[in-house]
Formats: sequence, C-alpha cells, structure tokens
Amino acid sequence: MQYTLFIRGQYPQGEDMVARFADLTEQARLADRLGFTGIAAGMHYGAHPLQMLQQIPFLCRLMAEAPRVRVIPGIVLLSLHKPLDIAEQLATLDVMSGGRLVFGAGLGYREVEYKGFGTTQGERVQRLEENLEAVVRLWTEENVTMRGSHFELDNVTLSVKPVQKPRPPIWFGANADAAVRRAARLGDTWFINPHQRMDTIERQLAIYRAALDELGKPFPDELPLMRELFVAETRDEAIRLARPYLERKYKAYHDWGQDKAMPAGDDDLSLPFEDLMAGRFLFGSPDQVAEQIVDYNQRLGVNSLVVGLQWLGMPQRQVLDAMQLFAEAVMPRVAEAI
Repeated sequence: MQYTLFIRGQYPQGEDMVARFADLTEQARLADRLGFTGIAAGMHYGAHPLQMLQQIPFLCRLMAEAPRVRVIPGIVLLSLHKPLDIAEQLATLDVMSGGRLVFGAGLGYREVEYKGFGTTQGERVQRLEENLEAVVRLWTEENVTMRGSHFELDNVTLSVKPVQKPRPPIWFGANADAAVRRAARLGDTWFINPHQRMDTIERQLAIYRAALDELGKPFPDELPLMRELFVAETRDEAIRLARPYLERKYKAYHDWGQDKAMPAGDDDLSLPFEDLMAGRFLFGSPDQVAEQIVDYNQRLGVNSLVVGLQWLGMPQRQVLDAMQLFAEAVMPRVAEAI
C-alpha cells in the first residue's frame, strides 16, 4: 500500500496565509520523514469563502521540503486551460522533482471557474479530451501540429520535456458513471474521489472494469483512492476532533455544487454528519482505521491511498499528531495484514 498526503491548503477568511503556509511546509517535511510516498494538492479558483494557495506553484515549493515523495497535482482542471501552458508547467514540475510527477486530470464542476476562464460547462468534455491529447502529444512527440476547438499547435516543440519516459503517469479523476468510463479510456488509472460511499465505488468499479475490458486495456497496477481520514486513540475521539473542521469543508463542497457532479443516489453532501460519515470517512483507533484500509484493498483492489486529514481551521498540532499516529500505528498494521 502506498500513501499520499493530500494537502488542501484551504483556510477560512481572516487566517494569516503566510503563517498557514509555514504550517503546510511543516506537514510536507513530516510526511517525507514518516514514509508517505506522495504529496497531492487540488486546484480551484475563486474559492471564496475560503483562502487557497494555487496548486502548481504550491507543489513546486513543497518539493523542496519533501525530496523523496511523488508530486501529484490532483486534479488539474484541464478543461479550463490551454494545453501548451499546462504541458510545459507540468514538464517543468517533473524536471524539478527529478521525475516524480503524477498528472491528475479531471473536469471540475464550478460555474465561477468556467466563466472566469471564458468557457462553459457544455464545452468542458470536448476541451478536456482535446487538451489531454495535446499534452500527451507534446510530451511524447518532437513537433506537434494539432487544431482544437480553442487552440492551434503549429509545429510546436515543448521548451522542456518531462524526465519520465514516455511520459508521467495520468490519474484520471471521475465522479459520474460516464466520467468513470472516460477515465478507463483516457487515463492510466482511475483516481477515485473521496466523496462517494463504498457501495457507490463498488458499483462504479464494475463499470470501470467493463470499460477496460471493452478497450482491451489491462487493470492498472496502481488504483488510487482518496479518503477523508482521522485517527485517534478511539473512534469517538477521532470523530470529536475531526468533525468541526470536516463538517465545514463538506458544507463548502455542497455550496460549491460538488453534489451535482456525483451519481444519482449518492449526490447529497448536505446530509447530517452522522449520515455523511457512513461509507465515506475513515475514523477510528489505529486498529479500526487499519481494518478499513485493508477492507478497501480486499474488496476494491485499492493499493494507493490518498489521505485527507487536515481541514478548514484544524490546529496544526492536531494535524501533526494525527499524521504521526497514522504512520506509526496504522501503516505497519496494514502492511502486516496485506
């Protein structure tokens, strides 16, 4: 099992972001020391009422604090951007990290972002597919000529190519059933999101496997799943410590419209917290959390866990203690079991 620390870098208005950035670099250093294999960060724009550091410069800076881990932009909202720009930025990140980039790609769902970048929800799938094709070609071909709906590449050669050959791995984020099929077609693996229940993921994993079979593609060697996780001495203590911050985060997801991107029957993030937890969040003692991770491995084939354990306003000491307990008491239990 591989473990990636997802560092959101999101804070309420009024927080001192210079001080909070120092907290986040401390988390990255600790993750590197504790044996996490990756650090991931998300991408959003106009994140009000939250403050949020931008993904690619943020990850570039964290690389210096965590020199052994993979660097995972997860996910890049690819339909917002131009492929030449994203291809060069991510290739630069791969070079600066010595070949440790994992490219997480996906659609996004917020209207404020589409309007801000001069595009629409209706264009997003076409733009995503065109952009991904262009990025891959720019990474793997010397001279690229390609016309898309919103760009033209005229015999273009990248300023810098990725270190990894033929290219960095592509994790494809997907919520809806159609997007899961798209992940099978376009990505190297499906990056399973943190919002959906275990039963939804099981159902969609069957869709994913069937799509791979139709395409003649093998099941990926690495299947990453993101989960909100908090470990403490007891389950009640883990819930007590995490709830105020995670509850606030999921209210923001609901206000942003994340629910609309989720499949029918599992598309309400405004549920009472007790209902929201069920089948979604990994809370508990080290033994309980390890048991849940092993269950994901055995039932789903998940062998790469992306861990979110810091949410809006959670005190730094609480985050660091949970990271330490997870690495020292959960990781070894999982390794022994699987």
